[in-house]
Amino acid sequence: MTKTISRVLEATIRDPCSGPSVPFMRRLEALITYDVTPDGPPNPHFPSSGVARRAMHRSCNSVGRSPVPPGDEPITPPAGLRLVCAGHTRSARSTTGRPPMRTTPRTLVLAALAPLTLLVGCAPADAPTTAASTSAASASASASCTKDTLQVRTPGTLTVGTDKPAYAPWFVDDNPANGKGYESAVAYAVAEKLGFARADVTWTTASFSSVIAPGPKTFDFDINQVSITDERRKNIDFSSGYYDVTQAVVTVKGSKAAGAKGLADLAGLKIGAQVGTTSLKAIEEIIKPSAKAAVFNTNDDAKLALANGTIDAIVVDLPTALFLSAVGTKDGGLDNGVLIGQLGGSSSKTEQFGLVLDKGSPLTECVSQAVDALREGGTLTKLESQWLTGTAGAPVLK
Repeated sequence: MTKTISRVLEATIRDPCSGPSVPFMRRLEALITYDVTPDGPPNPHFPSSGVARRAMHRSCNSVGRSPVPPGDEPITPPAGLRLVCAGHTRSARSTTGRPPMRTTPRTLVLAALAPLTLLVGCAPADAPTTAASTSAASASASASCTKDTLQVRTPGTLTVGTDKPAYAPWFVDDNPANGKGYESAVAYAVAEKLGFARADVTWTTASFSSVIAPGPKTFDFDINQVSITDERRKNIDFSSGYYDVTQAVVTVKGSKAAGAKGLADLAGLKIGAQVGTTSLKAIEEIIKPSAKAAVFNTNDDAKLALANGTIDAIVVDLPTALFLSAVGTKDGGLDNGVLIGQLGGSSSKTEQFGLVLDKGSPLTECVSQAVDALREGGTLTKLESQWLTGTAGAPVLK
């Protein structure tokens, strides 16, 4: 027991940043465990010091073994430590919630009541940060995000996932690899920031439901209009947001929803959205219809149900709503589509789309840095203007 406790203490007081604190180790000599058997030699496992042994003996005298000799001052353990003196028949009182430790005759041990966090540290809390150190840290972070250092699934290749079909205006011609459409363009812009040429990017199909589900992924990152939520963060990582989202309501001419001007006009209607989406959540939390929301595996299934009159309206993100109402079925939209309006958020927090990565992915920080650089440099705004229709004609429903 004596050896074990002593070794734990000696390990604890070592500085994790620069090694043992020699002055403190010396100062603590008198507090490390010693064998104080009057006739026996000092325990060879511990620092040898007759003064220390006598000091420890006097300290134990001071807590009840015998009177302290006149003029002798017992030593005081540092904060967080307690002397447990031997020779008592009672058990030492536990302050850690563990069963009491039985003391050993004529043995002194120093018990640790808590981790000795006050004994170690890398720097004072108020240590100044210089411009040079900040610059060096930034350079280090950038260096770790180079193509050769990134831990991608296939060395030299960036694998990007998205759903199929890949909807406009996020993609064009159901072909994410052509670089056309907002999300395809963003994916290639992120790849470029990470050091990957367009030829180094490969695409893989990943359904929306599999992307947000827990478990390993088949891509380095996925781009598929996935809104960042705290609930989803439990299963996956997100990059910084690459698009600020607004949800909108779409219907077709002649439906019960076609003349709706506000949320109250939608309350008695049958409204649908894709499973697991924030569009579905918007129906439940903002529109709050009397009938339960209709849930579909894909937006295509929801569009079909709307076109054949099974439901009265659907909720999708605003760019998708603008597209669906602007083009016919043969081009991926809705024949006679009508954009009723956009939904105000249920809170002041802006909804954003984020790139999806494996939970704990080593790429998350680097991918976020790339997205942040694209936003700060104006690239995201430029791509929005190029690929996403403006919001004119989409009133906010109240």
